[in-house]
Amino acid sequence: MTPLERSALLAIAVLTALAGVANYGSWTPVLRFAIATVALAGLAWVVSFATEQLGERFGPGVTGMLQSTLGNLPELFVVIFALQKGELVVAQTAIVGSVLANALLVLGLVIVVGARRSPDGLMRFSKRLPNDTATLLQVTVFIIVLLGLSLASHDPASHHVQAISIVGAICLLIVYMTWVVPYLRSDELPGASEPPGASELPDRSEPADASEPAHDAGPREPRLSLRLTLSLLVAGGVASAFVSDWFVDGLEPAISVLHISQAFAGLVIVAIAGNAVENTAGLVLAYKRRSDLAISVVKNSVAQIAAFLFPVLVLVSFALKTTLTFALAPVYIGALALTALSLWQVTGDGEAAEFEGWALVALYVILATFTLYE
Repeated sequence: MTPLERSALLAIAVLTALAGVANYGSWTPVLRFAIATVALAGLAWVVSFATEQLGERFGPGVTGMLQSTLGNLPELFVVIFALQKGELVVAQTAIVGSVLANALLVLGLVIVVGARRSPDGLMRFSKRLPNDTATLLQVTVFIIVLLGLSLASHDPASHHVQAISIVGAICLLIVYMTWVVPYLRSDELPGASEPPGASELPDRSEPADASEPAHDAGPREPRLSLRLTLSLLVAGGVASAFVSDWFVDGLEPAISVLHISQAFAGLVIVAIAGNAVENTAGLVLAYKRRSDLAISVVKNSVAQIAAFLFPVLVLVSFALKTTLTFALAPVYIGALALTALSLWQVTGDGEAAEFEGWALVALYVILATFTLYE
């Protein structure tokens, strides 16, 4: 572990403790919320750092899945605590915002960085995961759109939103499990053979930049022991649960003082803070020209939130104070549907140019502006 990484871990530990002091003390609402937000993002980095070390023992598919799974812990805790406290809008927008932030903002920035680092201006990656992610997202959107149309037309099915949501959640989980198991089994260990998507990469007869790997090739030795790695994962996960509770506690007073909507807080602030793993890991990997792994981290998160985390939270919510369903506001239904199409259009062919990345970022900024005025 480098001195800089040690300093970062120490700073995050101090911030986490400070967030607890602020929550139980008489600190101002905005300061409490700001410290909890930064601490939550910092803990997401801790989980990302430890998962990357653990993932050096696996291929890009497993590593991306690990980072996405553990990186989504903040969203899981935030939504559970929000539902328990009766904050349905925050819970809904936190989930939707996580999907949109990863699929538009984070992926867009990753493509911009990856394309700029590529000699020919195109970021190239395996087609399988982008197409699989688009399919999983479309199944989720199918349920959400149909339920929205039913509620808008007041047909008989609109009186059974909870039952439809339960059936939809179970179907989504089945689809996700039938996808993820073969996907992980097909993953290759680092250096075992050519990197995923290598057959789709152009012939690079020119010498590459020796200081950076061109893609996910060659084994990398973990810099941390397995015991230390697991300790960081456990500590980061447990701390994320506490900070998420403090985050939700400080959210309502803070947005009242700042005069922002709950929708903006959930879709933008919670989503960006909770997705610090994908924000940092994806960009760093794209800069290192590890395209398949960068795309894997972001795409796995989109697929997991849409087709696994969302339906799990729907089912879990029936044991909480507030019930979560697939019934969303029309603007979010439209945003999810258009995002699924945009995702397939930009990444379905296994390559993306810089302007396509900026196009995804622009879509997110436009959507965030809508929520600011709700």
